[in-house]
Amino acid sequence: MKYFNHIGVIASVAVILSCFMIWVTIPDLGIKVGGFFSEGTRFGKPGLMNAIMSAIAMVMFLVPKIWAKRANLFFAGFNIAWAIRNYILITACHGGDCPVKELGIYVFLAASALQMVMAAFPHLPLEEKK
Repeated sequence: MKYFNHIGVIASVAVILSCFMIWVTIPDLGIKVGGFFSEGTRFGKPGLMNAIMSAIAMVMFLVPKIWAKRANLFFAGFNIAWAIRNYILITACHGGDCPVKELGIYVFLAASALQMVMAAFPHLPLEEKK
């Protein structure tokens, strides 16, 4: 419990870094899709929202206030929901072309899930009331 905030920061950094990795490849078209690049498709930049939410969550993990821990639940929850959305959209078959899932999409999902778990159980020392 003592290191949950530190693990949350590491998970946030992992989410941001996984957006630079290749998520899927479409072998028939020769296209590689990642969080910030998806040339040849209509996905846009699917990892941009996750990178923004993870950056905000990283700051919230570092702020030792109760309001920051409560707000972090929203940012981490939104991040995992958007990660699941990206997984469903990007790994689905379109027009008979099924993409091959790469390591990046799995790192992305695992880091987003870990970030949510760490946000749900923050370490915040409580002061005793006299």
